[in-house]
Amino acid sequence: MEILIISGLSGGGKSKAASFLEDMGFYIVDNMPAAMILKFAEFCAGGNGRYDRVALVYDVRTASTFDELFEVLDQLKRMPGVCHMLFLEASPETIIKRYKETRRRHPLADKAGSLTEAVNMEAELMASVRQRADYIVNTSHTSTAQLRGELLRLFGGKDEKGGLSVMVTSFGFKYGLPMDADLVFDVRFMPNPFYIEELRHQTGLDAPVADYVFSFPQTGDFVKRLHELLDFTLPMYAEEGKTNLVIGIGCTGGHHRSVAVTHVLAEHIRQQGYHVTEAHRDISRV
Repeated sequence: MEILIISGLSGGGKSKAASFLEDMGFYIVDNMPAAMILKFAEFCAGGNGRYDRVALVYDVRTASTFDELFEVLDQLKRMPGVCHMLFLEASPETIIKRYKETRRRHPLADKAGSLTEAVNMEAELMASVRQRADYIVNTSHTSTAQLRGELLRLFGGKDEKGGLSVMVTSFGFKYGLPMDADLVFDVRFMPNPFYIEELRHQTGLDAPVADYVFSFPQTGDFVKRLHELLDFTLPMYAEEGKTNLVIGIGCTGGHHRSVAVTHVLAEHIRQQGYHVTEAHRDISRV
């Protein structure tokens, strides 16, 4: 079991971090008192794998002192599994600007005479927590995509290639473009199996059709260049923070050429380490 304590300064990016970690498979609990963390960890350990990755948000709202948190951390680190603490911070100027933009109330507003005083007071209170952190991320000049990328680098699973999931779908142009497609490629220039009587009622998933489509050099050349293009662009989509990419491969009816190419392309992307879904929108249309 993996337990991650998310702490840091108000306005430092804890909520965004928690959202990204949830997308990465963590079960998120916000504002949990230290006294309950051990009980919760025991509960998760008996969850038959349902709560293998847990992230708990703990900050200045939870306690006035952090001695109890440190005792809990020491006990968690002695337990089987992995326990880390992530601390998110930003410069006072950045935090003040964020609060003014959102018009939210700082948690220490009642104890301070101004927003500036509240921000500085919290930084002093959280200094001991910061010292215990395993990872410190400063978000002063970090975009949302960059924060997500850093969390993926620190906590992403081995099977997560930048957190990008790719869907490759075949379709027929006669039925319209896929509305959710990010990239569309037209393979109607390839020889059409529809005009071969014995292939007409098969699909691109059938070996005779796929063999026919790939028997022409232009098909191999096109797919080779498409592989090169995606090998170049997919890492950059992931780095920019994109989580889902839909690639459409179209032919006239969506039965033969587009299906065969989609199947090969999906397998190539899968071999690069991305999570891939293969779909054939119009393969069953008459």
